[in-house]
Amino acid sequence: MENIALSHNKTDEISPLTLAFVGDGVYDLLVRDYLVRRANRPVGELNKIKVSLVNCGSQAKLAKQLLPSLTEKETLIYKRGRNAAPKCTPKHGSVADYHSATGLESLLGYLYLNGETQRLNTLFKIIIHNAYNLDSDMNEKI
Repeated sequence: MENIALSHNKTDEISPLTLAFVGDGVYDLLVRDYLVRRANRPVGELNKIKVSLVNCGSQAKLAKQLLPSLTEKETLIYKRGRNAAPKCTPKHGSVADYHSATGLESLLGYLYLNGETQRLNTLFKIIIHNAYNLDSDMNEKI
């Protein structure tokens, strides 16, 4: 996935919900890439596992566990996204979980648009490690 990095000044001007829009796609792709590399399974099985990681409830839990690993700037970006006021409401999960998930997605979108792929990959490794700790059956799924 080729990325044309924006300057930090430009990325700082992008709304947190727009960053979350990008981050949602980035997170989904990172999870899909991880699953395919980890286990060659039928698409239906891969999608079932993906959905367990890409939903507002699990993203909110994983975001809270990720917070201690964030820099001061990353924490500010996460909070900006978390505190944004989306026009839609979650179909599944609580409003609080939806806001936390939006914060995580905003952070991932920010890092991606800045071309900080190494940091993005580092944080994703922490997320996956924490996902295994949240779901003891995860090792059996993959």
